[in-house]
Amino acid sequence: MSTSGADRDTALVRGLKVLTRIAETGETNAKELAADLGLPLSTTYRYLKTLRDFDLVEEFDGRYLPSSRLSSWSGHNPTRSHLLEVGHPFLRRLSARTGRTSVLAVREGRNAVCLRQFAPDEDADIAFRTYEVLPLDRGAGQRVLLAHAPSQIIAEVVAESEEPRESLLSALQAIRQDGCAHSRSQLRAGATALAIPVIVRGEVLCSLTLAGHTERFGANTVRTLTPILAEAVEQLRGELEESC
Repeated sequence: MSTSGADRDTALVRGLKVLTRIAETGETNAKELAADLGLPLSTTYRYLKTLRDFDLVEEFDGRYLPSSRLSSWSGHNPTRSHLLEVGHPFLRRLSARTGRTSVLAVREGRNAVCLRQFAPDEDADIAFRTYEVLPLDRGAGQRVLLAHAPSQIIAEVVAESEEPRESLLSALQAIRQDGCAHSRSQLRAGATALAIPVIVRGEVLCSLTLAGHTERFGANTVRTLTPILAEAVEQLRGELEESC
């Protein structure tokens, strides 16, 4: 009796497990996938090649991420899909220029989501995971999104925050006035971050953040990096305006 059908089913299930694992973790490598799923490394690479051929995953420096094609299937708008497509190369260039971790985050309801990030090796312990869900009230990139969220979202997040109401509301007002946010050990101990909103046609589509260990991200560094980050925001805004 032929088992070719069963073999194909098994291959399909394994391939779907690889794809599901990448979607769940947001970013991983072949060795981690093989260990997590109990697959030979050579087999894992074979599945990854097939998934790449079908544009279901993207690969950057041996790290695999869900592709923008998956995002378009899930109903995300074209701008969000474009963010996913350009995000990693854009952040990689920004990190190369600044020597800091670069993060693109978007708001999803009363949370933020790390859409894409690129972290130098020295920041690996404080970096987010791709698609990690983050609180809106802590961290520069998240607070930028909260500051420009609808009033009902702000009220709900402020009501549930551990930070005193007046203190958080004052911080959000300062972000709107200054056009940027600066945080220190709000979400990751020993981490400092600087963030600016990316505004396209009056709407905040995402936040762009530079982050790093506090000991190498002092006040002088913030002053130096602020115009560089602002320039990067304008570059990304221009790309997004063309895609809208």
